[in-house]
Amino acid sequence: MAQAASQRMTREERRVVFASSLGTVFEWYDFYLYGSLAAIISVQFFSGVNPTAAFIFALLAFAAGFAVRPFGAIVFGRLGDLVGRKYTFLVTILIMGLATFIVGLLPNYETIGVAAPAILILLRLAQGLAIGGEYGGAAIYVAEHAPHGKRGAYTSWIQTTATLGLFMSLLVILACRLSMPKEDFESWGWRIPFLLSIFLLGISVWIRLKLNESPLFRKMKEEGTLSKSPIRESFGEWGNLKIVLIALIGLTAGQAVVWYTGQFYALFFLTQVLKVEAQTANILIGLGLLLGVPFFVVFGMLSDRIGRKPIILAGCLLAALTYFPLFAGLTHYANPALEAAQARSPVTVIADPATCSFQFNPVGTASFTTPCDVAKSALAQRGVSYDNRRLAPGEETRIMVGEAQILSFDASDDAGGVRRAAFNAELSAALAAAGYPAAANPDEINHPMVVLILFILVLYATMVYGPIAAMLVELFPTRIRYTSMSLPYHLGNGWFGGFLPTVSFAIVAATGNLYSGLWYPIAIAAMTFVVGMIFVPETKDRELHPEGS
Repeated sequence: MAQAASQRMTREERRVVFASSLGTVFEWYDFYLYGSLAAIISVQFFSGVNPTAAFIFALLAFAAGFAVRPFGAIVFGRLGDLVGRKYTFLVTILIMGLATFIVGLLPNYETIGVAAPAILILLRLAQGLAIGGEYGGAAIYVAEHAPHGKRGAYTSWIQTTATLGLFMSLLVILACRLSMPKEDFESWGWRIPFLLSIFLLGISVWIRLKLNESPLFRKMKEEGTLSKSPIRESFGEWGNLKIVLIALIGLTAGQAVVWYTGQFYALFFLTQVLKVEAQTANILIGLGLLLGVPFFVVFGMLSDRIGRKPIILAGCLLAALTYFPLFAGLTHYANPALEAAQARSPVTVIADPATCSFQFNPVGTASFTTPCDVAKSALAQRGVSYDNRRLAPGEETRIMVGEAQILSFDASDDAGGVRRAAFNAELSAALAAAGYPAAANPDEINHPMVVLILFILVLYATMVYGPIAAMLVELFPTRIRYTSMSLPYHLGNGWFGGFLPTVSFAIVAATGNLYSGLWYPIAIAAMTFVVGMIFVPETKDRELHPEGS
């Protein structure tokens, strides 16, 4: 189906789609290397804080790149509407490639202290700004070259790039892992994928230099109808601002959480919650992505026939209705021993709620030392689900593993760590006796079923993501299109989607339920379905033209 569509493209159209897509693949590869290596990077750059805070800090540094994406959308969107699509995404790819290469050279915390995480976060911010300008430029560039009736098919190739970039990053990381001992990879080998990006940068710049400017932008420039103030026209006039808000709440917010849940949160759940070995988890995710990638184009082409809106909103609805059973299925097939232990010997934390903190500590300055905090932190680090029960007067804070009882302690009165060591040993022994595995047993993983569930999660992502570029391009007028469409896209994907792992992790740690983090994407997807059904118009039959824009 996708092949037939590509055969009908002219030579020039094929070059536009290929060049835009390939450059964007490399840019997403750069961006996702950090997420794929977050666990190692947390050790390398945040070793000055405790392990739990270090991992949360690493996730937030990952999210920092997403946080600034809307600002990049405004800066580069304005530039794209004033100067042109081509030159804007040349600038963004240079910023992205250089920032990624420097991460590969950056000394770690032990070498230069607090300067290491500070510089790392600055580089992540630069990457986020660049991505904020990249996607809109590539999507608009392809859409403005596409013939009417084929915009969904043509722009869907751009939609494959984020997933292909993630897949490429996982593939390069896997190759590096297999080529050296684990200790070497975690010490210095993790830098290789970042350093390789300099070659991808050279290829990307060379490809994009060969492109011509968008025909619609050239026409507006020749006619003198370019916007003189795209930011004011986009967000200072209610008629267009209303469309921006509808696009955010009724399209991109739901699209973002479905897409990130299907790829990033699924990987996080496998490795951090189910304790599947990282290399195995990456291979399983990679297979799910490989099977799902063609459907970006399938749904993009289908949206040219039946519309963008029904496909995107159907993906949001399916995700909201099925996430809980799908992730329960991942537990069943990836770590059946954990599922059996939770059913046979449920764990309960008995404590005074007033002494329990919300253990969200991005800067590592807080000290969680109450008996409740000690108990919950120990269970969260082991990926063990637990119930909460209020402490009765006169009772001590404790963990119940089936019938076994482990008393907690006040860590502020444990200078040498002796009590913590004894507590951890007792807890680990009780969990092991109850059948709780320290890690997923590779021999018990049902690989075909895990890949099938991951494929379904990716399939939902292709439904919401495949048609979104064409729809956003069609929603806004040509003269302010770059600025207008980039902001809702990057607010949705940068904030609603980018913060998903951090928010979901915090929810799980607070409630003790392995699946409670799913309430965040479910609620956002359901909101988008309702708002989209009521307020979002269908756009597939709209013409793209500069006149009057």
